[in-house]
Formats: sequence, C-alpha cells, structure tokens
Amino acid sequence: MVELAWAGSRTKNTFFRAKYDSLIRRRGKKRALIAVGHKILCAAYHILSEKVPYKEVGVEYLEKRRQKNRIEKLKRALKEFGYNAIPENLEAV
Repeated sequence: MVELAWAGSRTKNTFFRAKYDSLIRRRGKKRALIAVGHKILCAAYHILSEKVPYKEVGVEYLEKRRQKNRIEKLKRALKEFGYNAIPENLEAV
C-alpha cells in the first residue's frame, strides 16, 4: 500500500496528491504516505463492493471542504457571541 501511496502522491492534480501535501506538513512523509495508502485502500474497497467506477474529485475538493467547514465554524462562533451575521433563509457560499 505504501508503494501505491508513493505513486499516488507523485501524480499531478489529484486528490491523493493534495491529501499528501496537506498531511506532509503536519505529520511527516512516512505518516502522510500511510494515510494516503489508507485512502487508496478505502477507495478500492468502495469501488469493488459497490461496483462503481473511480471518480477523481480533484485538488479543489479539499479546498472547498475546508472553506465550507471554516464558514460553518465562524457562523457558530458569531452565534455563540449573540450575532446573526447571515439571515437564516440564505444559504452559505
């Protein structure tokens, strides 16, 4: 699995490369490779068990997810202080 993770971390503009790059700063190279290998193993399991083709989510997936989580966290913090920054009927970006 680590060899697959090395290959996945070397591909350009893929989710596995983005995940590796985000983890390497915090965890180090070896632990990042183990995590990417785990992601590959989970993807392979779902592909085989559900009989669906692999769909690459791309580099933007992690950034969009982080942005969405940050917006929700900031909204909760404002609500905790008693402010309502965004009306309830509007959706988050």
